Amino acid sequence: MIVREFTVLNKVGLHARPAAVFVATARKFKSDIVVEKGRKRASARSILGLLTLGAGHGAVVAITIEGEDEQEAMKALAELVANKFGDEE
Repeated sequence: MIVREFTVLNKVGLHARPAAVFVATARKFKSDIVVEKGRKRASARSILGLLTLGAGHGAVVAITIEGEDEQEAMKALAELVANKFGDEE
């Protein structure tokens, strides 16, 4: 199991388009992936779940990954967050 915290860097936060990109990336992996913000938890495979986290700009989220491809999944998701979900600013 891997757990890492990330800060949401894009200006509008984890809104619909970034959430869709995040979900599409998470679905490429077999591992169980959960995103947490405060006391709220959501599956990384659920757009609605991610949106309910309310992760705006500057929010700190924890990503927990457990499974056979957890290292690859964390690398891909970490790059996605670092690249602001592909948002141009």
